[in-house]
Amino acid sequence: MAESSIPIYIMGKRYEVPESLTIMKALEYAGYRLIRGCGCRGGFCGACATVYRVEGDPRLHFALACQEVVQPGMYLVQIPFFPAERAAYKLEEMQPTPAALFKTYPKLLQCLGCGACTKVCPQELDVKDYMALAMKGDIAAVARASFDCINCGLCAARCPTEQAQYRIAILCQRLYGSYLAPRSQHLDERVREIEEGKFDEAMRELRGLGVEELRQRYDAREIEK
Repeated sequence: MAESSIPIYIMGKRYEVPESLTIMKALEYAGYRLIRGCGCRGGFCGACATVYRVEGDPRLHFALACQEVVQPGMYLVQIPFFPAERAAYKLEEMQPTPAALFKTYPKLLQCLGCGACTKVCPQELDVKDYMALAMKGDIAAVARASFDCINCGLCAARCPTEQAQYRIAILCQRLYGSYLAPRSQHLDERVREIEEGKFDEAMRELRGLGVEELRQRYDAREIEK
């Protein structure tokens, strides 16, 4: 049985597409070649942010094109980059303090805690919660709570006070990683061994192996617990 087709509108032009397609696949079905704004196609990279309306509904909706299935009467516009506020800063000249965070993103303190950002997040992150942590100046907690953020910008698209939630999150992650995260002794030791050339001979041997030999080595490797 042939699949039913539905009408959608891409940049104002009407197309008939199969009803089971995602927005991204529908764009390609309609003949669009996606060079930018397509990314991983698995809902992880955040590159395919999409604004759409549905006929008869005056509201704007936001989604990832690789995840959202088309609807009849859908009007589509792609936004591979969302123009949210992006502060300029030099990480090496900053301190991991609430004052530094508020100075870099002063609008942060105007957050209403409405939860619109949480509702739209494709990763189902509690964006409202980590924004509340940011308003308290808890940089480490924000870094942990926003770890899975994919920087799609949909939270900023829905914010009534024009916050740049995902940019605030990545600043906290950078400050945490640079200044607050505990140092890994194991990592420091391994870096020292690499710099001293401990693995040079092993790397030369691996580069001389064929593909099948490499697969065998990989399958037989000892995995650390």
